[in-house]
Amino acid sequence: MSLGDSLPGPASGFADGKDPEALRTIGEVAKALGIRQHVLRYWEEQFPMLKPLKRSGGRRYYRPEDVRLVETIDRLVHREGYTLKGAKKALNAGKTTSGGAAPTPVPAETSVVAGGAVSSPSFALRARLIALRTTLVNALHDG
Repeated sequence: MSLGDSLPGPASGFADGKDPEALRTIGEVAKALGIRQHVLRYWEEQFPMLKPLKRSGGRRYYRPEDVRLVETIDRLVHREGYTLKGAKKALNAGKTTSGGAAPTPVPAETSVVAGGAVSSPSFALRARLIALRTTLVNALHDG
């Protein structure tokens, strides 16, 4: 199974009248998905599998499979609470379909305690931090 096989159907955030299989610029993708362009560029650095076409002058063109990958990364990071490292692991494992069992999120922070055991923040605290992060991300996108 390839990465493209594990992603959901066609990108749904576009109401631009273009063919669903059309290439889209970084601006079109950013606007349709509510993700800032600099975030998309950063994700290209963090997720080696995200490789939009680059034409003259470095202009990016996103294929439908690139858009689906961006949607999946956005869902994992901003809605399901994955760290970038955890989202990358989930994508590499091919366990990112919305219909199947989702992999367990990788905690944002862990610490080593006495005896070498790894502990993580309590579930309630982690859920609150994720909700707070989501609120902040939404505020940045709205502003």
